Amino acid sequence: MKTGLFFGSFNPIHTGHLMIAGYMAEYTDLDQVWFVVSPQNPLKEKSGLLADHHRLAMVNLAIEEDQRFRASNIEFRMPKPSYTIDTLTWLGEKYPDKAFVLLAGADILPTFHKWKNWEVLLENYRFYIYPRTGVDLPVPDLHPSFTFVDAPLVTISSSFIRQGIRDRHDLRYFLPDPVWKYIREMHFYR
Repeated sequence: MKTGLFFGSFNPIHTGHLMIAGYMAEYTDLDQVWFVVSPQNPLKEKSGLLADHHRLAMVNLAIEEDQRFRASNIEFRMPKPSYTIDTLTWLGEKYPDKAFVLLAGADILPTFHKWKNWEVLLENYRFYIYPRTGVDLPVPDLHPSFTFVDAPLVTISSSFIRQGIRDRHDLRYFLPDPVWKYIREMHFYR
């Protein structure tokens, strides 16, 4: 079974994430997409990050009706910061029957060489790369492990959502309804 791993902080998960995951599930050879909720991206600041269990709860709320999707908290139990190679090693041992593919925005390309064991990742895994603002695709002369997916460009970001909520905007149509309700009930991002 070919499973796409969509890593992210999902702070919060929004319709853009779901559009990308839905596109990958429908227009590629993936059987499932797992949302891997990351406690901390080693290349990003942690400020403003909601507690792990809240972000996982929002992902579960967002995908509960879709059998193609699954939420994973695997990185919560791993040393921090979490590294993709370590997560993939653990998942490969636990699920030897699955072929894991990493789903990533094109914005990873300029800093991919900073990832832990990036050469090993390229040797052993496939990456389905979707468009992101500011990065032209396809980029010539990249490693054959990268497959460019002609998904629609989604420019919604979690930082846009958080700022909009802080500014008291009604962002209900940018988030799945249960996630919007959860954020409002918990008074997140205000």
